[in-house]
Amino acid sequence: MSEQVERLAARTLLVGFDGQSVPTWVREAAPGLGGVVLYGDNIRSDDDAARLAGEVRERGDALLAVDEEGGDVTRLHYTTGSPTPGNYVLGAADDVAATRAVAAAIGARLRRSHVLLNLAPDADVNSNPANPVIGVRAFGAEPERVSRHTVAYVEGLQAQGVAACVKHFPGHGDTSADSHHELPVVALDEEEWRRVHLPPFAAAIRAGARTVMTAHIRFPALDPHLPATLSRRILVGLLREELGFDGAVITDALEMEAIAATYGAAQAAPLAIAAGADLLCLGARDGEATYRNALAAIVGAVRDGALTVDRLEEAAARVDALHGWVASAPSAGAEGDGGAGYSATRRAALVRDLVPLDTGPVLVELRGETNLAVGRARWDLAGPLAALGVAPVVTVRVTSPSDDGLADALGKAGGHPVVVVGRDVPRHAWQREVLDHVRASAPDAVLVDLGLPRPADLGAGPYVLVGGAARPNLRVAAELLAGRDMSPQD
Repeated sequence: MSEQVERLAARTLLVGFDGQSVPTWVREAAPGLGGVVLYGDNIRSDDDAARLAGEVRERGDALLAVDEEGGDVTRLHYTTGSPTPGNYVLGAADDVAATRAVAAAIGARLRRSHVLLNLAPDADVNSNPANPVIGVRAFGAEPERVSRHTVAYVEGLQAQGVAACVKHFPGHGDTSADSHHELPVVALDEEEWRRVHLPPFAAAIRAGARTVMTAHIRFPALDPHLPATLSRRILVGLLREELGFDGAVITDALEMEAIAATYGAAQAAPLAIAAGADLLCLGARDGEATYRNALAAIVGAVRDGALTVDRLEEAAARVDALHGWVASAPSAGAEGDGGAGYSATRRAALVRDLVPLDTGPVLVELRGETNLAVGRARWDLAGPLAALGVAPVVTVRVTSPSDDGLADALGKAGGHPVVVVGRDVPRHAWQREVLDHVRASAPDAVLVDLGLPRPADLGAGPYVLVGGAARPNLRVAAELLAGRDMSPQD
């Protein structure tokens, strides 16, 4: 019995690891695991995902997963920036055909790399504009818009034979805390949740989404005691019984502080399965130890009667069904998005009082911390500007208002225009302070904000708001600054 229980327990685990090569413990465990998830630090070049997938699959079939939302959240293009815009742009352009095409392009790239589970799309309704972890990852703040684009994304991705994962159920869009660092509490009543945050998930399930990811949030109106990831009321009562979802329920990473700080990542594993989760996402931090501890915790919970073998068998069977679907699903073989992502990015951009550059600017980059979902994914505006013949004469990276380089750069401005580029400037007091300081000496300085557009919070002065930091967003920002176009690129 113990061997059978350990085998079933392993099938519920989606493990991660550090580094650019697959460690021995992953190679040995992979055929029996639920899957292996790749993170940005695993991938340093275009070929790495396929190479790592090959290493994982050396001993047999294994399911590879990745967070490839497009836009700011990319793993395949962690060092270069995503070639596709994110959900905010697609929702703002409001062209479901474009969303479907972008998702298909992502799916085709993943399929070619043998990564057949994408932990996307984000189906959250970003009803709180100050949300620190969703923002541009959402299709918008209106449930109808988010619903139709979530469905289009699921359809485009799964047409390529890559399983979609709709997240973060029951909805992470009205939080003011980041679940990577603490457990957010959603203070909405149930009626508001049903009206605003439920519809995209219901629509995605009707559209055939293969998996749903849980949110590490506490939602007292739905369960007064437990976070959603550990709540049977939410995962079974709502997701299974009310919405009729019969695919695999995947947890968000159990090492996130929202769960780990209170329950412990490994100790939460059997609690999540008992609550109705089928596949437990484990992050790369302390990968082998977390895997072995989670495995032991699940086996121990069965031995102690806290988790039934029947529930464990049910979870493993759903994971097996997911493996079966990706193994047999045909791929439509999309090649790029036909310029749909670029066109959507152009349409979604917001501009005020902009005078096109006639010479290279002084470029002030506000380089603050990002949330862990985005990580250290690269963005660069200087390169696209240089490609248009207006290379910055000076580029300074600023991380605080007291940065010495800022005064030096402004002193060199002379007759050159000044461009300030940042991400979610209204949310960060230090970035607003830098912008105000720059405009005190250069009133016509242009703000390029790569975060969630919040025009009402920007005060006076010219701006270009592009709703993301992916390559199409930066290309469009450069075009608008330079007053010219570039050809669409897939």
